[in-house]
Amino acid sequence: MKISQTFMPTLREVPGDAVIASHRLMLRAAMMRKLANGLFAYLPLGLRSFRKVENIIREEMNAIGALEAKPTVIVPGEIWKESGRWDTMGEALLRIKNRQDADLVASPTAEEAFTALLRDEVSSYRQLPLTMYQINTKYRDEIRPRYGVMRGREFTMKDGYSYHTSEESLDDVYQAMGRAYRRIFKRCGLTVIPVKADTGAMGGTGSEEFMVESEIGDNTLILCRDCDYAANVEKAACKPDFEAPASIEAAKAAAAQTPAREKIDTPAVRTIEELCAFLKTDAKQFIKTLIYRGINVEADLSAAPGGSKLEKKSLAPDAPKTYPEAFFAVCIRGDLDVNETKLAAAIKASEVSLASDADVERFTGAPVGFAGPVGLRDIPVIADDSVTAMADAVTGALEKDKHYIHAAYGRDFEPWLVTDIRTVVAGDRCSVCGGELYEKKGNELGHIFKLGNKYTKSMNFRYLDADGKSQIPTMGCYGIGLDRTLASVIEEHHDDDGIVWPMTVAPYHVMIVPIKYDGAVREAADSLAAELEAAGIEVLLDDRDERPGVKFKDADLIGIPLRVVVGEKNLPKVEVKKRTEKESRLTELSAAAAELTGIVRSELAGLNG
Repeated sequence: MKISQTFMPTLREVPGDAVIASHRLMLRAAMMRKLANGLFAYLPLGLRSFRKVENIIREEMNAIGALEAKPTVIVPGEIWKESGRWDTMGEALLRIKNRQDADLVASPTAEEAFTALLRDEVSSYRQLPLTMYQINTKYRDEIRPRYGVMRGREFTMKDGYSYHTSEESLDDVYQAMGRAYRRIFKRCGLTVIPVKADTGAMGGTGSEEFMVESEIGDNTLILCRDCDYAANVEKAACKPDFEAPASIEAAKAAAAQTPAREKIDTPAVRTIEELCAFLKTDAKQFIKTLIYRGINVEADLSAAPGGSKLEKKSLAPDAPKTYPEAFFAVCIRGDLDVNETKLAAAIKASEVSLASDADVERFTGAPVGFAGPVGLRDIPVIADDSVTAMADAVTGALEKDKHYIHAAYGRDFEPWLVTDIRTVVAGDRCSVCGGELYEKKGNELGHIFKLGNKYTKSMNFRYLDADGKSQIPTMGCYGIGLDRTLASVIEEHHDDDGIVWPMTVAPYHVMIVPIKYDGAVREAADSLAAELEAAGIEVLLDDRDERPGVKFKDADLIGIPLRVVVGEKNLPKVEVKKRTEKESRLTELSAAAAELTGIVRSELAGLNG
C-alpha cells in the first residue's frame, strides 16, 4: 500500500484533551478521530490494527469451540425488564423508545440477548453445553468518558456466554476461557495480571479479571510480594491481624472477663480521631458503626431486625423480587474501612451508599457520630470479622455526646451477619502465604464470570434433563474490550517518538521509505515492496514528495516494526532498521526481502507460539 493511496493525516501537535499516551498517539498517528465526547471513529490505519486484535480474539475463541453469532445492538427493553436490570442498571443504560412507543436498549452487554435467543431453541440436555460469542458494538452512557477509547461511550467488545447442565461443565469452559484469554493477550504483546474480582452487577460466583498496569487505572490491584496472589481491591482478602473466637459461645466466654459495659460522656466527640485523643487510646479499640442504604436487595431479611416491615417487590412481571430499599448498620474495627463492593455482595444489592443524616437519626435516635451496635432494634447489624475479636471496645451509645466503654461482641450485641467487609490495603498480610501485600493501579481488559442461574432463572430458560425433568441451565460470561486492548498495547509499547507496535497488531509489518521516490530509487522500492507482498508481508510505501526527516518522523510515530530506507547513495544496498532499535544496518537489496520476511515470521511466531 502506498501512502498516496491511503488516508493518513498525522499530527505534529499533541491534542489538548489527550492526557495519556494511547490517546495522544492514536490521534497523532492518524489511527482515530473524535466525533463527540466519548465517541471515536477509527481511520484506515487504526482499523487495520483493530481488526488484527479482533482476529486474534476470534481465532482463540474458535479454537476452544465457541461459536460466533451476531445479535442486534438495539434490543427489546422487555428482556431487560425480565432480568430485572432495566431498573437496576442505572443511568449508564441507554433506554430508547421507537415510533411505536416500545422500550429499547442500546446494548451495554448481552446476557439478556443471548439468553432470550437460546431459550426458544434449546429444550434438551443433549443440546448443552453450548458456548456462543459475538464481537459487536456496545454503548454505555458513561457520566465522564475519558482517556480516548480507554473509556468511551461506544466501544466494541467480545462477549461470550456459555450454558451448562452442571457446575463441572461450567468450570471446564471457565478454565478454557481463562487459558484462551492468556493466549490472546500474549499474542497482542501485552503483559497482563490475572486477578480475583468481584462479579458486581453481573451477579454470579467465580470471577477473574485480566488487568494491565496503568498509572491512570480505574482499578486498585492488591498483589503479594512472596507468591502469585493477585486480586482487585474490591475482592481482595488478607490474613487477619486478630484472633477471632471459634464460635459465639467462645466470644461470650471471652466477654465474661470484660468489665460491665459503661456509658460515658464524650462531649462534641464524633470521629475516631477525636475519640482516640479524648480517651488516649488508638483506633483499634473502637467499633466504628456506619448506616448504609442498600438498593434492590436480594438477601432474605424476613428474620432480620426490622425485616418484617419490609416487602419484596418485583421490578417487572418476571423479574426476581428484591427489597427496593433497605438499611443496615455496618460495624468494623476503627482503624479499618468498609469495602462497599464486598458489602453489596454480602446483601446481594445492586448498590450501597451511606445513609443520609436524617436516616441515621431515624434508625439510631442520635446525630451522626454516635451510632453503635448495642441496643439497635429495627435495623440489621452487619459486622466485619474484625469485630468478633473485640471483647473490650469503645462504641457509640445511640445518644448525643455518649459512648460505651467495655462493649463486648457476643455479650452486648450479636450481629445479624458476620462477614469480611474490610478494604485490604498495602502492608496487610497475604491470606495465602502471609507475605506483604502491595498496590498497583490497573485497567481491566477482560473479565470472566461464573454467572450461575441469575439470568436463566429470571428469564425462564428451561431444558429437560435425562429423566425428562425441567431444569434451569447454569451460565458463564466472558468479555474482552477490543478498543481498550488496542489502547493498552500502545500504553505498553511506545517511546518519545511514537508507537512501537508488536508485529502481531502492527497496521503493516514493513515501511519502505524512499529518500526520493524517483528513478532507480523508485524502481528499487517498488520491486522490494512487490517481493515482500508476494511473500505475504504487509508493506506501507511512503511515496510522498516530502523531506526525508518528515518521512522518518512519521515512520517512528506510526510505529511500523521494520523500516527500510532506499536511497540513491546506498544502492544496491538498503538501510534496514527495527523500530525497537536505535541503529540501522545496510543489507543487499537482492537479499532484503528474504531477510525482512524472516524477521517478520520469526516475531509473529514468537508472539503467536
